[in-house]
Amino acid sequence: MRAELGKDGCAAGACGAPGGAGAMPAEIWEKVKDHPCYAEEAHRYFARMHVAVAPACNMQCHYCNRKFDCANESRPGVVSERLRPEEAARKVVAVANAVPQLSVLGIAGPGDACYDWARTKATFEAVREAIPDLTLCLSTNGLALPERVEEIAALGIDHVTITINMIEPEVGARIYPWIFHQHRRWEGVEASRILHERQMLGLRMLVERSVLVKVNSVMIPGVNDAHLLEVGAAMKEAGAFLHNVMPLISDPAHGTHFGLTGQRGPRPMELKALQDRLGEGARLMRHCRQCRADAVGILGEDRGQEFTLGKLPDEAAYDPAGRAEYREVVVRERGELAVSRRKAEAQLRRIEAAPSRLVAVASRGGGRINQHFGHATEFLVFEVSAKGVGFVGARRVESYCKGGFGEAEALEGAIAALEGVAVVLVAKIGEAPKKKLAAAGITASEAHAYEWIEAGIAGWYAAAFTTTSETGRSTLKAG
Repeated sequence: MRAELGKDGCAAGACGAPGGAGAMPAEIWEKVKDHPCYAEEAHRYFARMHVAVAPACNMQCHYCNRKFDCANESRPGVVSERLRPEEAARKVVAVANAVPQLSVLGIAGPGDACYDWARTKATFEAVREAIPDLTLCLSTNGLALPERVEEIAALGIDHVTITINMIEPEVGARIYPWIFHQHRRWEGVEASRILHERQMLGLRMLVERSVLVKVNSVMIPGVNDAHLLEVGAAMKEAGAFLHNVMPLISDPAHGTHFGLTGQRGPRPMELKALQDRLGEGARLMRHCRQCRADAVGILGEDRGQEFTLGKLPDEAAYDPAGRAEYREVVVRERGELAVSRRKAEAQLRRIEAAPSRLVAVASRGGGRINQHFGHATEFLVFEVSAKGVGFVGARRVESYCKGGFGEAEALEGAIAALEGVAVVLVAKIGEAPKKKLAAAGITASEAHAYEWIEAGIAGWYAAAFTTTSETGRSTLKAG
C-alpha cells in the first residue's frame, strides 16, 4: 500500500490551502485535508476523478474547443467518451475499488455542470448512495449557477470551482463571443456583463452556504493578464477560498479561436510573476494540471484510459477496505513529512542574506526526488530562500528519453520550460543532457536522490551558500 504513494503524480507542498489543522478552523480543515486541489499537501497523496456526464454548454470561450473520443490531448473540455449517470456511477465504484487514493469525484463538463444539471444531479445522487464518504465537487462557468445553489448545498457538494476571467465586461468581450441565457443568445459586452453579474451572484450565494469556492482564471497575455490583479482582489472580497491562475493553452492543433489566431500563452516566468503579485493578498493554488473532463488519478497523471466503459465490470460492489487502509498509510506519511519539513526549515534559518533560487525537481510522486531526468513529463518548481521552500508550479515537458535514446528536440523543450531555474534535482541523469543543461546555465544534481523534496532542496541551498564567521553574511559557495 505504501508503494501507492510513489506512483506518478504531484509531490509539491506549500501550495493551495495552508497545511495542517492548526492553520485554519477545524471545520474547514476537515473539508480540505483530503482534497487534492484545495489542500497544501493532499495532492501528493490523494486522487480525483472526473466523469464526463455534462456535454451541453451555454457559452463559447475563445480558448475552448470541446473534443470527444480524444485520448491524445490533456486539457479541459476533452474526453474519450460521454457517460450516462448510471454509467458514471458504475465507473466511480470501479475506480474506487482499484485506486485507493481516490478521495474526490468532480464533474467538469465537458460542457457546463450547472447548465446540464439533470445529468449532473442524477450522477451525484447515485454516487452519494454508493460511496457516502466521497467528496463531491463540480466546476462551472457560473452562468447557470445561481439557480442551482440550493440543490448544490442540499446534495452535500462542499467544493465548487467557477471560471472567472474578468470583472470588466469590455475585457470579457475579447474572451467570450456569446452566451445563451434566458432562452436567447447574447453577444459582445452585454453578454459579458450578464455573465459577470451571474458569476458574482453565484459565488456569494455559495459562500453564504459555507460551500468552498475555488476561482479559476486563464491568463491570456495582452487580453486579461494585467486585469487579473483586479479579478483576484474581487474574488478575495467576495469570499473565494482559492484563486487558481492558469496559463492559456493555445496550440493551433487544438482548433480553438485563440490557437488559430496566434494568441500566445504566457511564458513560465510571466505566469510566476503574476501569481507572486496575486499571492500578496490571496490564497493561491499553484499545482493545477488543467485536467481533462474525464481525468482519473493523482494530479499529474491520467489513468482514464484504464477505466473506459468497455473495461468496466458489468456490476461491481464497493469495497471500502482498500481506501481505509490507504488512509492509515497517509497519516504515517504526513507525520514523516512534517518532521522533514521542520528540519529543512531549521537548516534554512541558519543561512543569512542569501538570494532566493528556483529549484526544479523530477518526481514520480510520494513527496520525494525519485525520477530520472529523461523520464520526467513535468518538473515541479520551488522557490527557496532562508525563509523556506515554496511551491511555484508544475511545468510540463515531453519526456527526453524514449526507448533508451535521448531526443534533442525534447531536451530543448525541457530547457525552455526550466526558464529561471538554477538547479534541477533528479534521481539520475545522463552526461549528455547534464552538459546541455549546464550550457544553458542550469545545474543538474543527483546528490539528493530519493530524499524528501523539501529536505533535498534545503540541503542543496545550504551547500550552495555558506556563512563566513567574520561577517556573518552568506556568500555563494557552489551552484
